[in-house]
Amino acid sequence: MPNSFTDRRVLLTGAGGSIGSALAKAILARHPRSLILLDHSEHNLNQVDFDLNALPGANVRIAILGDICDAALLSEIFEQHGPDVVIHAAAFKHVPLMEFNPIAAVQNNALATNSLAQIAAIHRVSTIVMVSTDKAVNPHSVMGASKRLAELALLRWGRARSPMRAVRLGNVLGSQGSVVPKFLQQIAAGGPVTVTHRDDSRYFLSMGCAVELLMLAASLDEPSGIFLPDLGEPARILDLAHQMINETGAQRENEMPIVITGLRPGDKMSEEFLSQNETARATQDERLRFVNTPQPSHERFDATMSELHDAADRRDVAHLLDRIRVLVPEYCPSETVLALRQNAVAYSP
Repeated sequence: MPNSFTDRRVLLTGAGGSIGSALAKAILARHPRSLILLDHSEHNLNQVDFDLNALPGANVRIAILGDICDAALLSEIFEQHGPDVVIHAAAFKHVPLMEFNPIAAVQNNALATNSLAQIAAIHRVSTIVMVSTDKAVNPHSVMGASKRLAELALLRWGRARSPMRAVRLGNVLGSQGSVVPKFLQQIAAGGPVTVTHRDDSRYFLSMGCAVELLMLAASLDEPSGIFLPDLGEPARILDLAHQMINETGAQRENEMPIVITGLRPGDKMSEEFLSQNETARATQDERLRFVNTPQPSHERFDATMSELHDAADRRDVAHLLDRIRVLVPEYCPSETVLALRQNAVAYSP
């Protein structure tokens, strides 16, 4: 695979997260000229910086504590450090939590990505690769809708010499908030193990596979766009719970009960990688396919994102949701978010 990182200046956002820290180690192993680590969590940034310090070539790292929503900080990073390659892993991703915090989801996932992409285009970055999600397809959650907006932002600001790419991943095993660590914690506590629905299913991939796909996307000879991995068939969450319980030697019914809790706000029974309005074609590497996806005009996108920004600043949930659906008409808000919208309308001055 071509190496897009050796002797390059690399900016990694969300560097302290589970995927971010794995990416940081993989990028460092490819001998970048500099590795700029950006994260808003002091604890996470300190941890990844400490871990990298023990690795060969660690002297090229630059740890920056800051918020991806801080556009002035992003401009300063590009002016001072001149990154060639950006790997954008910073995101809010916990679906039920974001259903109760839609403004934060849009600010962090959509508006910040739009600012990052615009600034990167001004500075003629070689490429951006963003961690996207299957939840961006026909989203039922505000998190998914915000990531779809982020995808559209990359398509808006990508250029022939500065391609911007999103890779839609499924559930990454071992990442923060994923189901496997949750099950392990519940099993260690003696149960019960909680599953939202008997027929709930998800696509899964390992952390190593996720890192490999994201780094591959930076090396492809492809234009700006959205890319899909081949993850095979989805796995049923209930089957995964049974398997993990059995591996502990516990009796399924007696020692470790499984409780069906019901779908949470924003949850879908199953995820998908393509909407009804999208098609996919092969790339030069069989591990990733290119998605042909509809996108708004630049003028419509810019105007709507400006309105989203204003709605977020005013804490206007009702207008925020209306503007999301201008750009993501397939978004189907949950009852939780609709209730927030109704309350915002009822109590608006």
